[in-house]
Amino acid sequence: MARPNPKQTPMREQSPGERIKNFKEVPFGYSPEEAVLEAKRCLQCRKPFCVSGCPVEIDIPAFIDLISQGDFRGAIRKMKEKNALPAICGRVCPQEEQCQKVCVVAKMGDPVSIGRLERFIADWEAEQGHIEVPPKKAFSGKKVAVVGGGPAGLTAAGELAKFGHEVKLFEALHKMGGVLVYGIPEFRLPKAIVDREVEYVRSFGVEIVTSFVIGRMETVDELLKEFDAVFIGTGAGLPWFMSLPGENYNGIYSANEYLTRVNLMKSFMFPEYDTPNVKGQRVAVIGGGNVAMDSARTALRLGAEKSMIIYRRSKVEMPARIEEIHHAEEEGVIFEFLTLPVQYHADANGWVREMECVKMELGEPDASGRRRPVLIDGSNFKIPVDVAVVAIGNSPNPLVPSTTSGLEIGRKGNIVIDEKTGKTSKKGVFAGGDIVTGAATVISAMGAGKVAAINIDAYLKTGQW
Repeated sequence: MARPNPKQTPMREQSPGERIKNFKEVPFGYSPEEAVLEAKRCLQCRKPFCVSGCPVEIDIPAFIDLISQGDFRGAIRKMKEKNALPAICGRVCPQEEQCQKVCVVAKMGDPVSIGRLERFIADWEAEQGHIEVPPKKAFSGKKVAVVGGGPAGLTAAGELAKFGHEVKLFEALHKMGGVLVYGIPEFRLPKAIVDREVEYVRSFGVEIVTSFVIGRMETVDELLKEFDAVFIGTGAGLPWFMSLPGENYNGIYSANEYLTRVNLMKSFMFPEYDTPNVKGQRVAVIGGGNVAMDSARTALRLGAEKSMIIYRRSKVEMPARIEEIHHAEEEGVIFEFLTLPVQYHADANGWVREMECVKMELGEPDASGRRRPVLIDGSNFKIPVDVAVVAIGNSPNPLVPSTTSGLEIGRKGNIVIDEKTGKTSKKGVFAGGDIVTGAATVISAMGAGKVAAINIDAYLKTGQW
């Protein structure tokens, strides 16, 4: 076999100067010719480490081989044997830390662009105007409630419906998708893509109920009177703040609120969509993850003159995807590394005007494996800002745990489960995704939803807990 091209087939995208003026998707995706060219870089390893690197264990060599032969229909069928949301995963999953990280081709150059190929076949299928629905088993006579319409809930619901169970999926917001619609910006994951994947799950026979707040409209205990099992996938929607002096001034947002206003409520189209948002000319985003990158890049698209990332470590320690950091840099986001906010200052009307910070230096590694930031005494300085966005993480919302009897809860408010089965301490109740792990990746939440669905099916068949 000839040695593969050491370089990935590049993906065309909007130029930085053009894209910061709109909310359209940045990359354009592969053409069929580009996809085939990239697929032919795969070595078809006998022991494909990429499969074990995927949380839902997609048969990666098989679907890539089909692409290389031009059999795109076969490729999407193979993909959907394991993954019902490929258009989403191909756009937002951290492939460089999962399947592509262990790709053998990476020893000779760039890994195979698995995520881009996944996106390609999903988009190709949609462009054909016919999305195939896999066969369902005969109706089992069992009913399952799935709570939470994000990636964990959507995956669990789809798998359970394919097993032949009657599934009802409850979502608190008026639109399905969870973090996929309120957290990830349009330029990274278009809402039409999420809608398309939701409709695919609905086509399995899943009944979808929106604007249903579990713990208020009904509790999990009440659902158990109607359903044979319940899966909880309500995510981690409780934002963290830093408890700094002045943190309650006007113009200071959690990333949840900031991105929800823009993404789901379309405040960037105000007044056509009646959701106001303080756009800001000098925007500071605290954090170094993907949510921080999303917030800083959104601020530019809302017209900010200066959008800054404030991060207490160095670039090496940033948890955000390399691609997201690269796009942010291209677009003009300013990175203030080794910097920690300590206080906010406001004008006479209570609007934030300055962020007081201190400089940091890196010490020994901490529990995360990253070097611990240490404050440099006397290094205080001020940065002029008129909007600040706090993007340092989230916890599970306490509403479900506080209204459900007999449910074991961890010290951070997460639901405790058996990781192998998704079972909670309460009979008939399973959980997965960010409500269990805290904020994590889309694909890991999907993996948890799939594991839970398999074990819910076993529980419904045997009655054994």
